[in-house]
Formats: sequence, structure tokens, C-alpha cells
Amino acid sequence: MDEKNNDEKLSSRRKFLMNLGIAGTGAVAAGVAIYSGTHFEESKEKTGNTIRVLTSDNKVAEVSIDSLKIVNRSELSNNQILGREGIKNRRWVMIIDLAKCRNARKCISACQAAHHLRPEQYHINTLQMHDSENTAPYFMPKPCQHCDNPPCVSVCPVDATYKRPDGPVLIDNERCIGCRFCIAACPYSARSFNWFDPKFAEEDKDKVYNVELNVPQKKGTITKCLFSADRIREGKLPYCVSACPNGVYYFGDENEDAVTNGTTKETVQLSKLLRDNGGYRLMEELGTKPRVYYLPAKNRLFPFEGEESRKS
Repeated sequence: MDEKNNDEKLSSRRKFLMNLGIAGTGAVAAGVAIYSGTHFEESKEKTGNTIRVLTSDNKVAEVSIDSLKIVNRSELSNNQILGREGIKNRRWVMIIDLAKCRNARKCISACQAAHHLRPEQYHINTLQMHDSENTAPYFMPKPCQHCDNPPCVSVCPVDATYKRPDGPVLIDNERCIGCRFCIAACPYSARSFNWFDPKFAEEDKDKVYNVELNVPQKKGTITKCLFSADRIREGKLPYCVSACPNGVYYFGDENEDAVTNGTTKETVQLSKLLRDNGGYRLMEELGTKPRVYYLPAKNRLFPFEGEESRKS
């Protein structure tokens, strides 16, 4: 009896998906016509004289086949090709020393300025942490973790987000359809959605899209930390790393076992820095393999200046 009920439920689900123009579990990638801005692709599932498409605001609409005009996506620009290939023989890694952070937020403002973000948008933010009643609170900067096993990439139906060989996880907003599957899949809450027109919509409207900078920003797409891919291509440290006045960040190449501090410009051995200071990664039990490491908030350089400190 249970088996019969399960079969009926499965059959009902299939019919529901077919009614939306979705064939099986291929969902958006294979079953419906995907519409994003002025681009969409022909669906494999046609019904009568109409075709179903998924609009950029996630509504299913029917379009007459006679009036349907297929607009092929333009070939990848050189910037997009380079953005996917990355930099050969490099494996970028970031170290964040929690003992040095005093919530100056210079890293945040530098990032927002570079990526043309609104004041409420963050690629990196600092969180107030409090491990237990017997320990003092501390601040923890939290960018995208640029996982080597990124769940966000595996759920993207249109290959808009991808993992580069040299480490960064990027987002190509020329392909993004705004489905937000990647936001749901990310365990680090490192992605956000462009609900509104970009901050510099008018100023940036004629600019060629730079996938490594993610500018111009686009309404209805995803935005996230990029490990400052445009900066590392120029041989420079990321925006957040360079802007920090307190030496919180180290950045470098794991293949060379070397990272450079953004404030002192001192280059140190990566493996020794992690080993001597008890370096760790966030939620390692998930198997995501982040490329961002943290050093514990021991021997803090600054007194905690949170809300409680200001009241006392």
C-alpha cells in the first residue's frame, strides 16, 4: 500500500514539473527556456504554439512560438576567458589573524568602493564573536571562504559561478539568472542578491563587464567576494588586505608556501604561520575545504571595543 502511494506521489510530482515545462530533475538547466535580461535559450519542451520561459523575476510565462526570437549569448570575452582560467601555477590563500582585528572596517569600505556596492551590501563583514562567558569578545572578518569543494558551484544550473584552478570562486553575471540556488547552498552566507539597481547604474552602464571585478553590478544577479581577482592578476594584494591598518590579513600563494602581510608587507612561511599559531578553517567538518584560514584571537593587540565596552 505504501509503495502504491509513493508511486502516485512520484507520478503527481512529475506531472507538476511537466506543467511548468520542467522535464525531470534537470530543472532550469535543461527543461525550460531560461530568460535573463535580453538572453534566453530555446526550450526542449514545447506545447502547441507557445513555449514556456522562466523570467528573471522567477515567473513562468508563455510566449508565442511565431513571435519567439532566439538571442544567442555572445561568445565569452577575453576577460571572461581569463577570468575562468585564472593564473597558472598559483593557489591563492588568505590568513586572518583575529588577535589583530579591532573592527576598523577599512577592509569593508575598500571592498565596497572597488566593487561599486551599496552601503548595505557586503562582500566582507566583521562579526562580533563571543566564544563563552569566561572569554572576552572579539571581531572576526568573514569574506567568502573560496572553498576547494564549493557547494555553491555544484548547484548552479547555468555555470554562472565556478571554481578557478588558482583558488577563487567567481560569479559571471553575464550568465547568472538570479535563481539564488547558490545562496541557499552556501553554508557561510557569503553571497547576496542584487535586489535593486546598482549604486552606479548610470555611470557604469556603458562599461564592459569585468568578471574579475564584477563591475558593472547587475540587478537580479548574485554578488560576492572575489578574492580581488582583478588585483592578484596585476600582482597586487586584495583590496581588503591592503586597506587594513592593523595587519589582520595575510595573502599569498600556497604553492610557494608564502604569504604577505598587508600592513607590514612582511612575507612569512605559510605552513609555519599556521602551525605555530593554531590556524584553522571555518566548519571544516563540512568538507568544503576553505582557502581562508584563521589564527585564534589569543594575545590580542587591542582591547575589545564593542557595545559593552562603550557602556562601561
